Amino acid sequence: MTLAEAAAEAEALVERGDERALAELRTRWDDEVEHAARSRDYRERAVAYRAIAQFRYRQKTELLRRGLEDESPACRGSALLALESLSREHPGVVNGVRALLHELAARDGNEAVRRLALVALRNGSPDRATIQLLEGLAGDDEQARELRDTAAKVAQLLRRKGDRRR
Repeated sequence: MTLAEAAAEAEALVERGDERALAELRTRWDDEVEHAARSRDYRERAVAYRAIAQFRYRQKTELLRRGLEDESPACRGSALLALESLSREHPGVVNGVRALLHELAARDGNEAVRRLALVALRNGSPDRATIQLLEGLAGDDEQARELRDTAAKVAQLLRRKGDRRR
């Protein structure tokens, strides 16, 4: 079985709510995920970053941070997808890498990576600096339309979250 197949199985176990089987699968594949995340091959690293979310490895957020700084846009994108998935129920995951997400959203050379960073930011706390960054991107005619639209939607969502907390 490949790492990608094991990760798909882990995702199925999560959907079924079989925590015990998931824990066993995590234990068996822990070293392989670590090894793949450090591979020279960007495709193996990308699979590893996706697998972190599929296995629900919340303790591997430091590996995801490395993925966010990876030279490969595919790896950065996979790490962002994993981060977004893990942060749906745990906003602290996003809050812990907020500055890096701001950097990716504002300056990454790959537009898809920039949009994924914006999407991940929606799961964090409604931070004032984040909302200002998003509003700035949304109002910047130099940015691609999809990026501006995504930034506007995420800014609006975070403002609403902030209003509900008050």
